This record gives sequence, structure tokens and C-alpha cells, in this order.
Amino acid sequence: MASADALKRIRKDVQSHVGKMVKLKANRGRKKTFEKEGILEQVYPNIFVVKVTDSPDFVRRISYSYSDILTDTVELTVMNN
Repeated sequence: MASADALKRIRKDVQSHVGKMVKLKANRGRKKTFEKEGILEQVYPNIFVVKVTDSPDFVRRISYSYSDILTDTVELTVMNN
């Protein structure tokens, strides 16, 4: 059950940074990556939500699971403002 404990640790770590600016890097497959900066908006039992503002008129919310962090599909870095 090492992965279940790892998921709990990841969830607690992500939860401690709610409301902070984060840098999100996601692997989209076939050598495609998605890099954006946003605010860690919500944390739920199985997913977390990042609010990305591309322009003043367009706000996007992106959700990922904690297992995405565990499998290195998503990298989440907290920005120091």
C-alpha cells in the first residue's frame, strides 16, 4: 500500500498550497507538453483544480488527479511571489 500512502502525502502537500500561484507542466503525450501558470483554486478528495487566466476575458479551470503527480504526468511547482 505504498502508493496509497504516497497519494495521501501528495494530497496533503497540494492542500497546503491552496490559493497560491503555481506553475503547471503537463505531459500531453507524443512529446507535447502544456505549461501554464495559475492559482491552485480547489482541492477535492481525488482531484485538484488550477485556475488559469490566459487573458482578462478568458479564464480556464483545469483539473488533474493526484495520481497524475505520482506518475510524473503532471508537475506542480509553487511560485514564490
